[in-house]
Amino acid sequence: MANPKHLAKLKEGVESWNSWRRNNEFNEVDLSGADLSDVNFSEADLSGVDLKRASLIGANLVKTNLNQADLSWADLREVELREAILKHANLGWANLRGANLRGANLKRANLNSVDLNGADLSGADLNGVNLSGADLNGVNLSRADLYKANLYKVDLSGANLWETLFGWTIFAFTNLSATKGLERCSHGGPSSIDYNTLKQSGSLPVNFLRGSGLPDVFIDYLPSLLEQPIQFYSCFISYSSQDEEFTRRLYTDLQDQGVRCWYAPEDMKIGDKIRVRIDEVIRLHEKLLIVLSDTSVASDWVEKEVETAFEKEWNNKETVLFPIRLDDAVMDCETGWAADIRRTRHIGDFGKWKDHDAYKESLDKLLRDLKADQNGRMMGNLD
Repeated sequence: MANPKHLAKLKEGVESWNSWRRNNEFNEVDLSGADLSDVNFSEADLSGVDLKRASLIGANLVKTNLNQADLSWADLREVELREAILKHANLGWANLRGANLRGANLKRANLNSVDLNGADLSGADLNGVNLSGADLNGVNLSRADLYKANLYKVDLSGANLWETLFGWTIFAFTNLSATKGLERCSHGGPSSIDYNTLKQSGSLPVNFLRGSGLPDVFIDYLPSLLEQPIQFYSCFISYSSQDEEFTRRLYTDLQDQGVRCWYAPEDMKIGDKIRVRIDEVIRLHEKLLIVLSDTSVASDWVEKEVETAFEKEWNNKETVLFPIRLDDAVMDCETGWAADIRRTRHIGDFGKWKDHDAYKESLDKLLRDLKADQNGRMMGNLD
């Protein structure tokens, strides 16, 4: 139970409390089990204070120093903890539903089995935090730092992970299903992801898996290992350097939608023999997505990539070449490989790619036609 003298001192106000703490910095402060709901402790020094099982529902703890405080089993529902210092604090089994922890420093804190359902942790420093068993369903973790965090048996379904930082993070029995912004998170290093996380999370963005350190070969086989249907064919993107802006945008959007794709500026490794490497990558990917424009139809480089795709089609007796166009250049060709493509293939139209709605419509058609059925056949046609 709370020490009555400590509780009485706290009720004198933040200024008086902080002055008392400065003069009694070595004294242990006991506020355990106290009812402190709806009070204003903004910028108070509560470092090292025993707040076990305390009720702080709706309290204002903005910029409060809770460094090394014991908040285990505390009721912190709807509490304001913006920019609070919670380094090394013990929040095990605490109830933080709907709490606002925006910008809070939780480095090395213990949040074992904490209930954070619906809380705002955007921008929070959770470096090295133990979140094992925590309920983070629907939590806003955008721009939060989860570097070296332990996410064992954490429910992150529906959480916002936009630009969240991971690196050497532990994902074990972690539910990442229906998360938002997972394709836009950052990786400061590889992370540990176990089979159970992959199994219960369903299809995850390719760039998240890559950023977590999973090799491309493993990512390719992941659907079959998890007994999931392959959603999209993998693609090599052939293009002219003059169309770099469009290609980079397309590449990013395809990756975000779970299409594993490759193109030279993003994926060439230092020291690769360019021609040999590209021929090899074209053969490894199921489709050659060729970006046709007035510059690419005149490119010897693109022509060689198309020839490699034609050779693969001949050898494998399947459609490999998948053309899209940015202008009408290919429609005016009468001879050569570009004319062959015009005469024999449906060509996706991205001529208005700088218009948001037109681009999205074309992208949706492309994604539709890159879908694979369980027998590996193309679904639909580009039109």
